[in-house]
Amino acid sequence: MTKVVAVQMQGRVADVSYNLAHIRELLDEAIRFNPKIIALPEFFTTPIVQDNRLWGCSLPPENQALELLKEYAQNYQVFIGGSYLEKRNHDVYNCYTLVQPDGTITRHDKDLPTMIENAYYKGGNDDGFHQTSLGKVGTAVCWETIRTQTVKRLIGRIDFLMTGSHWWAPPVDWVVLKQFLKTMDQMNRQIMYETPSRFARLLGVANIHAAHSGKLNGKLPTIPLNRFSLPFNSYLIGETQIIDNKGEIVARMSVEEGAGVISADINLKPSKPSEALTNRFWIPKLPLRFHFFWHQQNWSAKGLYRYAKKNNLLKAL
Repeated sequence: MTKVVAVQMQGRVADVSYNLAHIRELLDEAIRFNPKIIALPEFFTTPIVQDNRLWGCSLPPENQALELLKEYAQNYQVFIGGSYLEKRNHDVYNCYTLVQPDGTITRHDKDLPTMIENAYYKGGNDDGFHQTSLGKVGTAVCWETIRTQTVKRLIGRIDFLMTGSHWWAPPVDWVVLKQFLKTMDQMNRQIMYETPSRFARLLGVANIHAAHSGKLNGKLPTIPLNRFSLPFNSYLIGETQIIDNKGEIVARMSVEEGAGVISADINLKPSKPSEALTNRFWIPKLPLRFHFFWHQQNWSAKGLYRYAKKNNLLKAL
């Protein structure tokens, strides 16, 4: 059995210094469990929403977030990973960085940005596979974990998963569509709750999943221009979970619990997949309203990325 920890954070939009200090505090809490593995969330340097400040919040390949991971990995002999916006040449990627105790670094770029995320980075094309001294690790973030193509590129190849999410709710204060969005919020939370364990069952491996909680305020784009946006006041829905290699939840942290860490002893040896993969694009049967927002927000946000790149607004700290 191996001691593992998953972290749940409450970040501030576009405040990288604050968020890294917050992560350091959570890492100090995690280290008390003497773990072998620590999973950090997707976007642990800043939450994501429509906010023009985020165009200046990516990091270069050698950066302060990476140095933080290396510090804890080497000083405490742990495997540690999470994602942040990384700028290489003229583009930005959602880069999951895994650091081993000897300082070895491997990366995975999320394949498809989710909705507003398209305003801040482009998709990658690697498979999320990491050969490490602890075994073969698969990494994936947020909506990668509800797509069948992610399962197809990792199935039969990995010993365990390290995943993270930054999963937001619909707007909470729109008077128009109030009941529609309330129902969507309930659907959304159920999908998120089920995702880490279902992803683990499809691959037949343990899954160490880290997440965000807390308020998320900004704007929501309506068209592919840097204007005509709606107010967006929402929250990040948590669900930090540790899943064993049978697909069972052995530790969980809900959104209501805020920031903190969870720990468990799990078997990192792969078992057999206990759920069959469908032929759908999405693993769950997403309701039509999710499909609508997926396409509409992708379309709008991609235009924002083109605008930012054309006007030289994509800056690395």
